[in-house]
Amino acid sequence: MIHENKLIITVDGPAAAGKSTVSKVLSQRISYIYLDTGALYRAFAYKASGYGILPDDERNLSELCEKMRVSLMRIDGDMSILVNGEDVTQKIRTEQIGFLASKISAVPAVRKALLSLQREAGEKGGIIAEGRDMGTVVFPYADLKFFLDADVRERVQRRYLEMLEKGDNADFEEVRMSLIQRDQQDMSREISPLRQTDDSIFIDTTTLSVEEVVETMAGIIEKAIKNNE
Repeated sequence: MIHENKLIITVDGPAAAGKSTVSKVLSQRISYIYLDTGALYRAFAYKASGYGILPDDERNLSELCEKMRVSLMRIDGDMSILVNGEDVTQKIRTEQIGFLASKISAVPAVRKALLSLQREAGEKGGIIAEGRDMGTVVFPYADLKFFLDADVRERVQRRYLEMLEKGDNADFEEVRMSLIQRDQQDMSREISPLRQTDDSIFIDTTTLSVEEVVETMAGIIEKAIKNNE
C-alpha cells in the first residue's frame, strides 16, 4: 500500500534491541514521522501510576481510558505526547514506567483505546511506527516490516549503560531480571504478543552500530520506494 511513494514502515522487536534509536535516526534521514508507540502505553502507565491504579485493575484502567485524552504533536519531526493537555514526553522515560507499561499493554481496553490513534497517525503514510505489535496488529498491511533483535546480554548491557548515562541508579543484575521479565510479558500475553511476522525483515543488531543498522534499513527502504515510483 504505497501512499504517493510515502511508505508505512513498522519496526518491532524486544526491549533494548535498538528499535527506538534506529527508528528515530532513520526517520530523520528519510524525512518520515517517527511514531514511538511504546511511549503511548507509557503515557497510560504514567497516569495510572499517578492515580494508584494497579496493572491488573482492568475496571479502573478502562475508566481511565475513557477519561484520558491522548494526543500526538509533531515537533521537529518528533512526536510529543500530551495527556489531557499535559506534555508527558519526558516524564514517562523511567524503567519503572516502562515495566508498568508492559503489564498495562496486555489489557484489552487499553490496546483498543490506542489502536485507532496509532492508525490515524499513519493513515497518510510517510511514517516509521516502532513498537511490539506494529507489523502484526496495528499496521498488518504495512509496506515494509522490520524486526530487530539482539543477544540478551547485549540488550541488558545497552539498557544498563543507558540508565547510567541518564544518571539513574542501576544494578546490572536487576536490569537483567527486569528485561527478562519484560520479554516474557511481551511474548506471552494473550492480546497482541510480540512476534516476528513471516513478511518482516529480521536484523540482528548484536554486533552492529546504530549507523550500520540505519544504513541497512535505509537501503531497503530506498529500493522499495524506487520500485514503486
